[in-house]
Amino acid sequence: MVPVKQEAMNRYLQMAQFRQEVNEAIRQRAKQLEHNGVKAVDALHIACAETVGSEYFITCDKRLINRCSTLTIKVINPVDFMLEITSDDSN
Repeated sequence: MVPVKQEAMNRYLQMAQFRQEVNEAIRQRAKQLEHNGVKAVDALHIACAETVGSEYFITCDKRLINRCSTLTIKVINPVDFMLEITSDDSN
């Protein structure tokens, strides 16, 4: 990994409130997601997010957003996420 990217990743990891270890249940869920056309690394990330009960999975990948439209976790782009949470705050 490029040193600048590594530094950024380290900063993000320091901000994380929770870190989910991959277990067999997560691996199996990721395989299910892969069978639905989700790339392996994305499937693993989504399976981890589902396991910890995340409401949102934020991404700029339009293909991923489309492939995950039927999931319980809401896969959404950052702009739509901000619009959604700010409209929820005003109600």
